[in-house]
Amino acid sequence: MNGHPAWATEYDTATNTFRAMDVKSNAFCAGGNVLGNGTWLNVGGNQAVGPGGLVAVAGGVQYGNTDGGEATRLLDTCSDDTCDWVDNGSNYMTTRRWYPTLETLPDGTMIVIGGCDWGGYVNDKTQNNPTYEFYPSRGGPIGLNFLLTTLPANLYPLTWLLPSGKLNSRSLPSRSRHHPPSLKPAITLLTLSLSLHPERTGNLFIQANLGTEIFDYINNVEYPLPDIPHAVRTYPGSAATAMLPLTPANNWTAQIMFCGGTDLQPDQWVTTWNIASYPADSTCVSMTPDVSTAWVDEEPLPEGRVMGNWIFLPDGRLVLINGIGKGTAGYGNNSWTIGQSFGDKPVHSVHYYDHNAPVGSRFSASVAESTVDRMYHSSATLLPDGSVLSSGSNPNADYVAAGTPGYKYVTEYRVERFYPDFFNATRPQPTSLPSKLSYGGAYFDVHLDAASVGSASNLDNTKVTIVRPGFSTHAMNMGQRFVQLANSFTFNANGTATLHVAQLPPNPNIIAPGPALIFVVVNGVPSVGQWVMLGSGKLGTQKVSKAATLPANVGEVKGGSQNQGDGPMTQTHSGDERVSPTGAAAAKVTGKQDTSGAVRLSTGILAGLGAVAAGVVGAAILL
Repeated sequence: MNGHPAWATEYDTATNTFRAMDVKSNAFCAGGNVLGNGTWLNVGGNQAVGPGGLVAVAGGVQYGNTDGGEATRLLDTCSDDTCDWVDNGSNYMTTRRWYPTLETLPDGTMIVIGGCDWGGYVNDKTQNNPTYEFYPSRGGPIGLNFLLTTLPANLYPLTWLLPSGKLNSRSLPSRSRHHPPSLKPAITLLTLSLSLHPERTGNLFIQANLGTEIFDYINNVEYPLPDIPHAVRTYPGSAATAMLPLTPANNWTAQIMFCGGTDLQPDQWVTTWNIASYPADSTCVSMTPDVSTAWVDEEPLPEGRVMGNWIFLPDGRLVLINGIGKGTAGYGNNSWTIGQSFGDKPVHSVHYYDHNAPVGSRFSASVAESTVDRMYHSSATLLPDGSVLSSGSNPNADYVAAGTPGYKYVTEYRVERFYPDFFNATRPQPTSLPSKLSYGGAYFDVHLDAASVGSASNLDNTKVTIVRPGFSTHAMNMGQRFVQLANSFTFNANGTATLHVAQLPPNPNIIAPGPALIFVVVNGVPSVGQWVMLGSGKLGTQKVSKAATLPANVGEVKGGSQNQGDGPMTQTHSGDERVSPTGAAAAKVTGKQDTSGAVRLSTGILAGLGAVAAGVVGAAILL
């Protein structure tokens, strides 16, 4: 592309064709997410390099990229092959960030957290960037003490905007604000009361190495929580992580899950021993921070896994895909590496996870087997039709062609597509889906024909869901979130139905503004998703209105529904009314399992190392 390797591509998932895109700075190991106006933001990365991933030397062979350490790159998506990343050197950051994390805030702007100066297997104090900043810029970087205490495994800190926007009348130890590392701040006890204006407050749940905290980014205060048990979940341990579905049944209360990773001890983060032979961890833990700050042991993984991707399906289940059974993420030239890979034993099995199922049966048996090794620098994302795209893998410093002597794991250009079990069923065909959703306000109606309804009893298990696929890189999806909207229904004599659907809950902390997919799920079978803009489509404080009261169900089948009560329903989001998701009366949602093997993966070809899918304009993939 313009005389240099294409650092990005636009990939059309419908035709399996691509278009090279011009990115000037090195986006290797950058971070990204989507702004509230629908623009994708990609920040940071590596310095300019040449062959072998080595620093570009003047007069030597170079790859034609510029230093990406402070870069910001913007993409306004399109469907006519006209859009490109804007990387013109303006609005760059003032500090270098390799492996940073980005999280969209309730006003649609972005917080950029952590990273390091020059990369490497793990971080160290000589290059650590223990700060955060905002995009658009609100000034220079601000210190974050948490990133001083979680070395060396604090790159890509795992971060979620908490739906509460506040701490729910709970006492927590508080560190004073960002003291230099030479000072030991005093510990005090603070209690935060219920905020009457959740859009003006906000807290982030951050996890790195073994450390965990809630960070009040508005008031710049950190609240340490108990260390995560069993294993390191951040890069290069790279566990499968997700905030579980936010639903009316659990009053949109956050429960955050971590599965797999590595139980390497603090003195083992060195490359002088055979890391690639070390078994991956299989434990799963969760925390529901607005209910309790205790860690809960969950059902373990079917097998130990590092770099597993957890991807939401439209029905609320998660798909576990990709990863390795031994070692960690990363690469090097050590004598014990597999080629250059710090990981080995690719895990090909694909599993469903249903948190509403009884304990002991939440993970399915393997429902498909990938045919491609998905290791370091692989990723996955949900597509609008409900399939899951899996791509990438290159645990090496540079491109390595298939068949290269000494390299077991090479650069992958093949793309796989996993088709979940509901592809064996007739998909609902809803009409009148909106293109925009507000925070509270008047409900809207969605119409289902008789074929979509199937039978009246299906309406008791019909829901409308919002999935933001997130920005996928390094086995995580920054910004991925699942929200179920409240709804009631009217069943008509001719077999058709009207769903009365609430707008978004009246709190943008539950899901930040920006593009997402909307699905109608009838008895476990989702429609094809449509893109919807959450909020105003602009950066800035979002308008929040009182949620409308939904009509009572008409033609309700005896037995009721998890989505609707027996009478008029009003959305609430009060911290005093919350219940734990594990204690909520949530119905199990299951798709139709095909025993003939029709649950499957298909394989295509993707030419190019980075991809922003034209058919996936609300999901970004960075390899």
